[in-house]
Amino acid sequence: MRKQINKYDSPVDALIAVTKRLSIFEDRYRMATEDFFDKFSKGQMEDSIDFVEWSNDYQHYLAIRLEIERKIQHVA
Repeated sequence: MRKQINKYDSPVDALIAVTKRLSIFEDRYRMATEDFFDKFSKGQMEDSIDFVEWSNDYQHYLAIRLEIERKIQHVA
């Protein structure tokens, strides 16, 4: 498997891209990302490539969202 690195012009662009990827997983597995991540974190889901990528995307989503929220707090 080859690791792909994407560069975005802004954190908002990155957030949009990762949100789209999360939506694809949610549609494919008919499960909300938060529910999936809770089960995956507890070891209740298999360690398939899709699930590992979904988990990584969600953690990335949370990190980007936190970064944006911190920047907003400094402006307000």
